[in-house]
Amino acid sequence: MEKTSEYLEITAAKDGGDGKHKVAGLAYGGGKMRLFGWSKPVVVDLSGMTVPESVPLLANHENHTLGRVGVVDAKVEDGHLAISGDIVAGGELAEAIVAQGKAGADWQLSIGAEVEAAELVQEGKRTVNGVEHEAPFYHVTKSTLREVSVVAVGADRSTHMTVTAQLQLKGNSIMEPEVTNKETKPVEAAAPANPPATPAAVPKDTPKTVTASATPEKPADPMPDAKAIAAEAVKAERDRVTMIKVACGSEFPEIEAKAIAEGWDRNRVNEEVLKAYRAKQPTTTPPSVTVKKSGMTEKTLEAALSLRAGIDGDTLAKEMGDETVEAAMKDCDIPLQGVLAECMRLEGMNVPRTFDNASIKAAFSTVSLPGILSNVAQKKLLQAYRAQPIIATSLCTSADLSDFKENQRFRLTDIGDLKPVGADGEIKDGGVSEEKAVNQLDTYAKKFCLTRKMIINDDLGAFLKVPTAMGNRAARLVDQLFFERLMANPTMVDGKPLFSTNHKNLLSGANSALSADSLKKAIKVFLDQTDADGQPVNVEPSILLVPTALKFLAVELTRGAALMMSGGAEQTIRPTLNVLADQNLQIVSSPYLSNAKYGGASETAWYLFGKPGTVDTFEIGYLKGKRTPTVERGDLDFNVLGIWFRVYFDVGIREQDHRGMVKSNGAAA
Repeated sequence: MEKTSEYLEITAAKDGGDGKHKVAGLAYGGGKMRLFGWSKPVVVDLSGMTVPESVPLLANHENHTLGRVGVVDAKVEDGHLAISGDIVAGGELAEAIVAQGKAGADWQLSIGAEVEAAELVQEGKRTVNGVEHEAPFYHVTKSTLREVSVVAVGADRSTHMTVTAQLQLKGNSIMEPEVTNKETKPVEAAAPANPPATPAAVPKDTPKTVTASATPEKPADPMPDAKAIAAEAVKAERDRVTMIKVACGSEFPEIEAKAIAEGWDRNRVNEEVLKAYRAKQPTTTPPSVTVKKSGMTEKTLEAALSLRAGIDGDTLAKEMGDETVEAAMKDCDIPLQGVLAECMRLEGMNVPRTFDNASIKAAFSTVSLPGILSNVAQKKLLQAYRAQPIIATSLCTSADLSDFKENQRFRLTDIGDLKPVGADGEIKDGGVSEEKAVNQLDTYAKKFCLTRKMIINDDLGAFLKVPTAMGNRAARLVDQLFFERLMANPTMVDGKPLFSTNHKNLLSGANSALSADSLKKAIKVFLDQTDADGQPVNVEPSILLVPTALKFLAVELTRGAALMMSGGAEQTIRPTLNVLADQNLQIVSSPYLSNAKYGGASETAWYLFGKPGTVDTFEIGYLKGKRTPTVERGDLDFNVLGIWFRVYFDVGIREQDHRGMVKSNGAAA
């Protein structure tokens, strides 16, 4: 294909002998289109379009078996979408397209694409498909090409399709060569009325298919044939009438009758149809429609809805600015239907007095509504997530992982003490060894829906309960993953269980139940941990982790002075020094330690942890710094009159270093 002007110059393809009619053309020129249901022109960004390997060719977007007339390949070239392929069907629609195409009808093309993301450009200019477009228009940033249709009048005026003529020699007949130049369409040559009687006039090397020639010899002018001229005129008139009927459809019968009677050409028909279509669009608000002149913007609408959802004003001001929050205060009681109405108003749509199915669908089609609802749901989810206490974050370090593959984590250990420098000034070599651990992310997700019932009932509370609950669940997920891993006593990369006699961090057997003596023993085991070169790690334990049944015993053991009683009949109470109080252990209790679902086998096991950041224990990994769950608008579901949202959280928790933890099984004597 070779691009000339705003069209594609299509060359005639050689006949492959398969009887298929070749088609090629420009399906989309990359510019603005006026589409039904969109209040502003639309520009589809071809750089964000997913193009399948083969695309159905339909007649006038008719999605049924007879409407499919062929298959084409689509390709993005220089900000245009070009197609080439075959018409393979044999029905009336396909035959009409081929017949009129060969007769010189200038068919246009139209694309059918699934819009996945779009943005309303309201001010200034934006370059899309290599061309600068002036606002306002919708910029479709992500889409998938579903089909290409042959139409009489396309939404994009620059589209064009050529049906290639296939010429064959049969027997000894002679056909004139096809003539093509840069300014005219390929012309199919016709066979002479009286071919030579003998085959001598046909050179032996005459090809079976004749294609366009760069400098063809001008054939001799044939004698006029009155019958042929009459037949051609009848055919041309029939094609013109067909073109008019297709352009007018069933919407403009008066234009159709007038165009046929007065001999209008394609351009005149298109102009009148477009003028009539625009005249049908309402220029004033009908009596059943009301438009609220609130002057709200997307940001103030989002802030007002956030305030109604219970998001703190100071928190909102840090994110959205004081002026926006202050402007939203007067509308903080906005109902759910009011949000839909404001989104329609922001995009120039008429706002109904009451919401029915059609108006709900229209509101969902706006660019602003899904974004506002997603942002408010995200704020509500984060509010709930941050309000939920997470025990694991006080016991583990945090890290950012770049992908979902198993990530290796290395701990560097110094080898050897500092040595005195000799008289010659030579400094002895030291060394560093690596100890490896791993971590890996998984994605955890749920979805929820704002339904038609919620909208009609104006039930914003019901909608926001879901992200609130999911925020709580996401916070609990972190603890669930941590305690499930902790109590499973996993095997580390060195092939030994996390808590084991080999790692010298396990107390078991009699007298390991929580008491002053067992706690002192566990502290000693913690302090005696050594690095790979045998040097003490020299890190104090910081946290005493116990099941809920041992919480108050742990407090009694680690807080204040002990009271000792002595004497016979007259007992004396005297305070004595509690050495465990000097350890300043933070008491952390969790019901997961005794919950069988997560591996808690008893209410007696307890743990000592070092302070995260001082010594490695467990690591909570997040994807690229995103340490909270995310809310996104999902795809619209044809079976549900509503809009889907999804919540997902990328997180992974793995053990890192056994030296930062000690476990006691808690067996009694």
